[in-house]
Order: sequence, then C-alpha cells, then structure tokens
Amino acid sequence: MNNLTRRSFVSSAAAGMTAFGLLSSTTPSAESQLVWTSSEWKLAEFNRLVNDPARIKQVYDVVQIGDGKFLNNVKNSLNGLQFGFAVPKQQIKIAVAMHGPTNMLNFDDYVWKKYQIGQWLNVKDPATGQPAEKNLFYSAAKLPTGQTASTDPDNEHSIYQAKSMQALQARGVQFLSCHTATEEQARALIHLNKLSQSPEEIVQDMLAHTVPGTLVVASMVAAIALLQAEGHYTYITV
Repeated sequence: MNNLTRRSFVSSAAAGMTAFGLLSSTTPSAESQLVWTSSEWKLAEFNRLVNDPARIKQVYDVVQIGDGKFLNNVKNSLNGLQFGFAVPKQQIKIAVAMHGPTNMLNFDDYVWKKYQIGQWLNVKDPATGQPAEKNLFYSAAKLPTGQTASTDPDNEHSIYQAKSMQALQARGVQFLSCHTATEEQARALIHLNKLSQSPEEIVQDMLAHTVPGTLVVASMVAAIALLQAEGHYTYITV
C-alpha cells in the first residue's frame, strides 16, 4: 500500500467498485482532488514566500473582483512604502491571496474565452461593452506610441503607476491562486455551461492555463493563516 499514490489508490478502488456495480454515472468525480495533500503542490515554493526575509511583508486577502481596483491598492502600498517611508524595494514583499471570484484572474485568456468567465462574473470588456472573453487584469498596458518607460513615480506611464498583475509581478508581488476555489468553480462552470466533462477534467484544464508567475496553493484561507502566523505578514482586505 505504501507504494501506491493517493490518485492510483482511488483509481484502483473505483475500478473495483465499478466491477461490483457500486458506482453510479457520477464515477468521474470519484477522483476529484477536493483536498490537496502537501505532496501534490509546490509547498516548498510557498514556504519560501512565508519565510521571505523582507523587512515589510503584507498579504492582501481579496475575494471580489471589483473591476480590479484592489490592484491599485497594491500599487499604492508599494509606492507608499518605497517612496513615502523610504523602505528599500528589496525589503518589501507583497502577496495577493485571490480566492472566490478573484481566483479567476489567475487564469489566462484561453480559460476566460472557453468557459465564458466574463459572462459568468459580469466582467465587461470596456473596448466592446460585452462580457470579457479575455483576462483584462493580467497583461501590462502598452506605452503610447513614441513614449519610453519613465522612472518618475509621478509619471502615469511609469512602472510605478502601472497596476496590471504583470506590472506588479515585475515589482516583486506574488499572486496566489486557490485550489479549493478552482475545484468549486469547475463545478459551477459545468452547471452554467452545461458541460459534459467531469469536474477534475475542468480543473486540470484550468490549471494548465494559469497566468505566468501565479502560485496555486492548496487552500487560500489556510495559506493566509500561515503567512500571518509564521511569516509575520500584515493582513489587509479590500
């Protein structure tokens, strides 16, 4: 038994029950990974985040998308600490714990288009006025024609005023995705879009399309507790 993985054990058990007619048409959900164990995700990477040696560490707990306004708050934290309080940028670490609806910001345009995320979460693309078919919050905006990046924090086109996820990542922000939320959202998408796949098939498809740099944690509410208790991150929710 010790040589069996959790998934292979579940698969073997499911096969045995199927032979005896013990499983119904919901068999695919028998292998759902509703709860990740420590060996099933990048725990070591998360622990490095917890133990980051920065002087000032802050975790944002974000549930509602709210047109992405929380990204502006993160940008303001970085600027306030670096310029207003003279904390060296190397001594600042911000983690953004996104669960609930904001968890979907951790997935790329493929997921947004395929699963109609904009329509589901009522996110409108300002360019079309229609439900967004792409992740509007990840990619950094392009500079106006003829302009180069400015190092003036008061310049609205500088990196210091950029508030996309990609721009904030360039300043050291770590975005976190919740596996538990992804599992729950996969089930909602199956219902809303009348999909035939099992929940775990949807989850695996989504996880294959996280945006670059996102760290998927086993449970966000547990991750926040560890960031606070062991990492001494200050907590803020917006």
